[in-house]
Amino acid sequence: MNIKPILENIVNDNSLHAKWLNTLSYMENAGAKKISASEHKENVNLIILKHAAEEHRHAYYLKKQLDKLDGELCKTYTNDELLTPNQTKFYLNALDVAVCRYLKQEFNLSGYDLKFAAYLFVTYAIEVRADELYPVYQQVLTNAGSKVTVKSIILEEEGHLEEMLNQLRTFSADWEKHAEIVIKIEQEMFDEWMTNLNIKLQLPALA
Repeated sequence: MNIKPILENIVNDNSLHAKWLNTLSYMENAGAKKISASEHKENVNLIILKHAAEEHRHAYYLKKQLDKLDGELCKTYTNDELLTPNQTKFYLNALDVAVCRYLKQEFNLSGYDLKFAAYLFVTYAIEVRADELYPVYQQVLTNAGSKVTVKSIILEEEGHLEEMLNQLRTFSADWEKHAEIVIKIEQEMFDEWMTNLNIKLQLPALA
């Protein structure tokens, strides 16, 4: 799916752009909370702490970028200040449930082991998504001459992706086979999310 046209339409409308930034901030914040929720009560490694902290920082950074558009826009994460709020708010949970179901079936996991495995694969899928989405968004911002920038997030997300790859290699020798399936699950959810957003904004159909 070519998302560049929809991002161009969003960036060209100040109100929509503010809601888009706020929506990204919400999802980064939700991701940080999801990572923290997956932690073991005692066995917490440095990578998990670093990742959760950086996702929270991304949420804060994106919120601060709103000042470059209009400091009075999108003060909260209420539905009227997000794009496609229902899908946005259930995105990560829905992905987590689907991945847990798959991993439980494939690895016969339960309890903390299942929660940690889901953290690895869900976070990997989200990092792959971020690695695709943020550069396109930055290109649109640059072309539009916008003061908003996500360059620092792009660099950190690249680091996150490498960290997740290293953990997945340790988790399973055939992690790639399972990761491909998880990526497909997330891709379907993302396409549905963007299509729904496109319809809500009454923009031309995406190819």
